[in-house]
Amino acid sequence: MNALPDAAATVSAPVSQTTGTAGVLRLDLTAFRSYAHLRLDVALTPIVLTGPNGAGKTNLLEAVSFLSPGRGLRGAKLVSVARSGAPSQGSLSQAWAVSAVATNPDGDIRLGTGLSSDGKEKRLVHVNGLAVKGQGALSRHLGVVWLTPAMDRIFLDASSSRRRFLDRLVTAFDPDQTGRLAAYEHAYRQRMRLLRDEVDDKAWYLALEDTLSRYGVAIAAARADLVRRLNGSLAEARGPFPGADLALLGEVDRWLSDMPAVDAEEKLRAALAASRSAHVPDAGPHRSDLAVTFGCAGHPSHGLVAAMCSTGEQKALLISIVLASARLQAVKRGFPPILLLDEIAAHLDPDRREALFAEILAMGAQAWMTGTESSMFAALGDTAQYWRVRQNTLVPSSRLGAF
Repeated sequence: MNALPDAAATVSAPVSQTTGTAGVLRLDLTAFRSYAHLRLDVALTPIVLTGPNGAGKTNLLEAVSFLSPGRGLRGAKLVSVARSGAPSQGSLSQAWAVSAVATNPDGDIRLGTGLSSDGKEKRLVHVNGLAVKGQGALSRHLGVVWLTPAMDRIFLDASSSRRRFLDRLVTAFDPDQTGRLAAYEHAYRQRMRLLRDEVDDKAWYLALEDTLSRYGVAIAAARADLVRRLNGSLAEARGPFPGADLALLGEVDRWLSDMPAVDAEEKLRAALAASRSAHVPDAGPHRSDLAVTFGCAGHPSHGLVAAMCSTGEQKALLISIVLASARLQAVKRGFPPILLLDEIAAHLDPDRREALFAEILAMGAQAWMTGTESSMFAALGDTAQYWRVRQNTLVPSSRLGAF
């Protein structure tokens, strides 16, 4: 995660105007996916990446997504992110690195992350050149939210996909959610191991179940807080994107709506203790689901659950939720998240494309957007930075269509 050598390819944005308040100013990649080395200087205005399929556009968005906690927008194993064909180190691929000079209203900051080169599948994180413990430090400086074509089935897939989607939004809004999730998952794995090995140690179970209860209720409470705020923002939605009604479905979510958090914690402890011997599914936020209902009075789909809506309506709902989240974050944290929108314009009609671009510009978000055709981004005019990507090479252009 060191700075790239001077010999690394460097390309700079032709746009001088900076309208955003947070985002990436310089992105450095080393042995990341299809990029051996790349240094990319950009402004805070929207970034449009166009080019044929397989050119390396999504890889750039994925690199930016690693400036937040987790496994990036593809949910990939760390070893699979290394550049194809790079030398191996034992059983692991070559260490890769993503680093950036970023900025927010507090000033510039250097962020870096990558795969450890010590033979372990471990992600390292640096802030201002210093190693930090845990990935949550990244989300304290930037929020990153994304939409990809793979997420178009989120309302039809398993509930785990919707939980991950919601938790990414929560983390961008409330960085402490990262630590809660990590502590909960660690305790959950330990307890499952005890149950599998039939370990008889009541004190150990009680300690783990206390951890699960405290963090589990805190996770659920953070989700509930954002859902409540999102519903308020979505209820005021105007323009071509629909409103929506969000609800959390789960035992812990129901308890939190009926009683104080301390009582919900006690109830979860009791449920976990009962599940040790009864061999019944354990309770917890890992069993919650996010329900989404289409909300647009007078529309034929008004009141339909998202899974019953058309593909286009589901896409519009996802965009509505992400935009609402970005607006809320801009108010609470003082700056909007980076938006990574892969092939976002492909299935939007002209009115919705223009509305999306207008919203991005209005909130001052740095949005990285990909597409095969530059014409789909015509409504942005000269307010964006345009790049043509071909065979992992970026060529900037000052005007749309002048590639």
